[in-house]
Amino acid sequence: MAHEEEEYGRLKALKEFDDSKGGVKALVDSGLTNIPSFFVHSSENVSSTIRSYEDIIPTIDLINISSCFDRPKDVVDKVAKAAREFGFFQVINHGINVDITDSLIKAIRGFHEQAAEIKSRYYTRDMSRDVVFLSNVDLFHCKAASWRDTLRVKLGPTLPELDEIPEICRSEILEWNEKIKRLGDLLMELLCEGLQGVSKGRLECLEKTMVGHHYPYCPEPSRTLGIPSHTDPRMITILMQDHIGGLQVKHDGKWLDVKPIPGALVINIGDMLQIISNDMYKSVEHRVVANPFHEPRTSIAMFLGIEEEDRICGPLPELLSQDKPAIYRQFSVREFLTRFYSQKLDGMSLRNYFKL
Repeated sequence: MAHEEEEYGRLKALKEFDDSKGGVKALVDSGLTNIPSFFVHSSENVSSTIRSYEDIIPTIDLINISSCFDRPKDVVDKVAKAAREFGFFQVINHGINVDITDSLIKAIRGFHEQAAEIKSRYYTRDMSRDVVFLSNVDLFHCKAASWRDTLRVKLGPTLPELDEIPEICRSEILEWNEKIKRLGDLLMELLCEGLQGVSKGRLECLEKTMVGHHYPYCPEPSRTLGIPSHTDPRMITILMQDHIGGLQVKHDGKWLDVKPIPGALVINIGDMLQIISNDMYKSVEHRVVANPFHEPRTSIAMFLGIEEEDRICGPLPELLSQDKPAIYRQFSVREFLTRFYSQKLDGMSLRNYFKL
């Protein structure tokens, strides 16, 4: 009986928070000094938030590479090595001007810093919509909510109606979308070339979804997380983070900070690419710690994936042999995405559902 009452109280608190349509920022603006209980993570999850400052996440220079028909082998090798060993790397001289990235960070922060009554028109849990503002996509399914708000915009293969994108960040999002396509194509070509026997045009990512995360100041950062440990589902993620940092990658059982580098973009391998590469590339756990600073943290991720829901995916045939059999079964993109949206963000990796 006590457990049922506790669960009822939790669900009531979750619904009140969701119905407010103000997100985490509204809680901070109210002046609270203790986080609501449904944001509290287990001590096991947050006890390891001691930061490691080992600077071993690779940084790869892409200067002039986009103009090369034949990619320099050393760059291909660096990208492939980082994708195999870390699943994460940063790129510099990637062809996107720092003014563009800074403007987008400022515009996304501007959206989130608006009053709740302005943002509320975009607040929804209908993930079929092209533009969604919400706090915690898995709010009613996760064990504990996380201290962030999110603006999500579907940008490919076709753009949403332009007036659906918030005016305060519309032009910046459209400019970012245009620039990111060229970089995404280049990265996929490099990753294909790094798989022996796979042509550089073998994989194309037409699906593009942008998420702009906002991490307000947290009064109790040792009791919650910005995003819990998870892997990304799609092919690759291109992430822009501001100077505050907070992103961590799990490597050899330790959490490593991905230090912000001015002008750099963070690239990570998703579950779909690990499956398609038959485990040659690694999709690794990562998370974001709660923001202890009074300045809000902003990050923007672009998820690149396969758009056609009826397409059948699995390990590429050219990577398989008698000595290297398929590790995963075949499945449709629709099945893959349905599984993703039905699981908790802090649940097990999608890859495990498709292993033979």
